[in-house]
Amino acid sequence: MQLIEKLSILADAAKYDASCASSGAPKRSSEGKAGLGSTDGMGICHSYTPDGRCVSLLKVLLTNFCLYDCQYCVNRRSSDVPRARFSPEEVVTLTLDFYRRNCVSGLFLSSGIIRSADYTMEQLVRVAKLLREVHDFRGYIHLKTIPEADPALIAEAGRYADRLSVNIELPTDKSLQILAPEKQIGSIKQAMQTIFTGEQTVLNEPRAPRFAPAGQSTQMIVGADDTDDSTILHGAEALYGNFKLRRVYYSAFSPIPNSPKSVPLAAPPLMREHRLYQADFLLRSYGFRANELFAGPGDLALDIDPKLAWALEHREVFPLDLNRAEATLIARIPGIGLRTTERLVELRRQRKIRFEDLARMRCVLTKAKPFFITSDYHPQQAESTSVLLREQLRDRPQPQQMGLWG
Repeated sequence: MQLIEKLSILADAAKYDASCASSGAPKRSSEGKAGLGSTDGMGICHSYTPDGRCVSLLKVLLTNFCLYDCQYCVNRRSSDVPRARFSPEEVVTLTLDFYRRNCVSGLFLSSGIIRSADYTMEQLVRVAKLLREVHDFRGYIHLKTIPEADPALIAEAGRYADRLSVNIELPTDKSLQILAPEKQIGSIKQAMQTIFTGEQTVLNEPRAPRFAPAGQSTQMIVGADDTDDSTILHGAEALYGNFKLRRVYYSAFSPIPNSPKSVPLAAPPLMREHRLYQADFLLRSYGFRANELFAGPGDLALDIDPKLAWALEHREVFPLDLNRAEATLIARIPGIGLRTTERLVELRRQRKIRFEDLARMRCVLTKAKPFFITSDYHPQQAESTSVLLREQLRDRPQPQQMGLWG
């Protein structure tokens, strides 16, 4: 098989892994073809370096042969998809060729499991080692970790990769036992712990060798089982707390050709994935807790974003006087973000905040108006009814992908 044929198969097979891509990526589909560089086809994805730069990565699998038969995976053992396999040297050649052509700034490499977990992990590490030590490659490298591999191999991977990721795959142990019985939640979390330990060693011992400076991430598949959003977000919160993950990525289940009956025949609404990303952002950046976003079991609302949903459920907190309120509460006003909150706090040290200031800062005033007070503005009483507000502020269907906060 020619190298370009392998690239077509193995780059396309890698598109289902969202753990290095943004939530704004186009719909992932297992039908049809797309050209090199399309995020829903083969080739190139985007990630972020530790200093916040967006970089383009060659995104491929080492192989889509796999010993496992995970029911949600297009590359499962029983699937009839075309198969291919790169040698480590071929991946190195491709990465360097794309890099020299200024098409990519690095590599995202994952793999199906071949021979054994240790053998597969050895092959992944060999790619990174060749790039770093033989070719003096200083671009970004993201390696997918094989959970069942020897911790020593995972530790070695951290010395060459900028980021490591271990996919938790499904939100609950029960779902994993049903849909991927050959995988164990214990080994997945043990791999996460190995990476976390490596990161802590570097923090505590300044002379220790570099270890995955961009941290670790994971992916949860949404909609392959009946797990609700509350369970998913509580699980993500625990992962952030226990292993200091940089990101949890959410991937809406995509039905695959000849799907087994154990998984849904239809994909969940992509808006559900979008709402989970929004809620996750509230956990990571706004100081929300999962139990604040959910009164009990259940899913996030699809018609309003989770920040607005929280505000409508806590009318006793609002409206907030922007000239007096704490910054952490101002940031919880729908339509006002963290950067705007900082600017408002700085402004009120100089003078009273006025309504026109928020318009000048480009706040989403249609959402924010019912929830704040300024020196020259107070919301009308009619706007305080949560039912009316929800109807006025709910998201209408859009012809294109929305931004993070609409």
